[in-house]
Amino acid sequence: MQPFSFEVIKTCAQTGARLGVLHTPHGDIETPCYMPVGTRATVKAMSPRDLLDVDAPIILSNTYHLYLRPGHELVREAGGLHSFMAWPRPILTDSGGFQVFSLGDTNRVYEDGVEFRSHIDGGKHLFTPEKVMQIEQALGADIAMCFDECAPYPSDEPYTKAAMLRTHRWAKRCQQAHTGHDQALFGIVQGGMYASLRIESAKAIADMDFIGNAIGGLSVGEPKGMMYDMLEAMMPFMPPGKPRYLMGVGSPDCLIEGVIRGADMFDCVLQTRIARNGLALTHFGRRMLRNKEFARDFSPIDENCACYACKNFTRAYIRHLIKAKEILAAQLLSIHNIYYTLHCMKEIREAIKEDRLLRLRGEWAARGGMD
Repeated sequence: MQPFSFEVIKTCAQTGARLGVLHTPHGDIETPCYMPVGTRATVKAMSPRDLLDVDAPIILSNTYHLYLRPGHELVREAGGLHSFMAWPRPILTDSGGFQVFSLGDTNRVYEDGVEFRSHIDGGKHLFTPEKVMQIEQALGADIAMCFDECAPYPSDEPYTKAAMLRTHRWAKRCQQAHTGHDQALFGIVQGGMYASLRIESAKAIADMDFIGNAIGGLSVGEPKGMMYDMLEAMMPFMPPGKPRYLMGVGSPDCLIEGVIRGADMFDCVLQTRIARNGLALTHFGRRMLRNKEFARDFSPIDENCACYACKNFTRAYIRHLIKAKEILAAQLLSIHNIYYTLHCMKEIREAIKEDRLLRLRGEWAARGGMD
């Protein structure tokens, strides 16, 4: 049996949404799915046990950050990421391309790769497609991403096209350098906010026959409507029998809109980032629990949620933790936000199965849950 395979079980009769299963060496992933982000080999404020309790099917870690600290060779010595972080389920590592381009103004892009300075100590480094494949194989995740050039928003068409074509050339080099048969390699579609470039890129990456295909360079500051337009333009040219990963997207409205347009996998730091600021995602929209209105509110974060935080603690207690600057506040809100998002994905999968996805979107919007 192949270590990786993807089954499309059902396609929604009303939309391009798909119900599927991605088979990996560390377990099966029902799609559409949301992947919590563990940038530095840890999902902030959550232990692996917490992630298992909320039934996270897969998590994501970051090549750039793990290369700089503690170093990919140390992770290899530890037995790979699964052993190093005590996580038994699938892991995806992104290539670090987004961080290389976004974490410094002194980065220099060459045909060979990108020269950049560490945000930790200012040391100079060079990422090439071959180097990134070496790092990702040392980390040992189930799914690795090609090294790509992510054009910022806004970017003019000539620059965006040049970055896209370089991404295609780097993708071929990644394929040649990647030798891990127990690790799936995904290509990345680029093209910025230009539909013609998105279509060109989708075709080029499809022709390279990766195990899966990702969509990069969206959710980078553009209006949401523009992102949806780009998805609609490129999806007819994405291979139907392979998983489609929309990178960096995780708000409830974008999740369901992305699924409607045919995306299968999503990741985002939103859930844990806003938790550290006291903000909760709920069935009725976002709630800022540091606000005074919750000081004597002894109801759960979300009356319709069955997570550990909602079953055991009140808004008043969590507000107290926030005001007292206690670490437990971030932990409980992170547990809740990730559980809530995973539950949203479960609702989406059930709605696809029952051909009522558009009705579900309407229900979410009516109660304020699209916020």
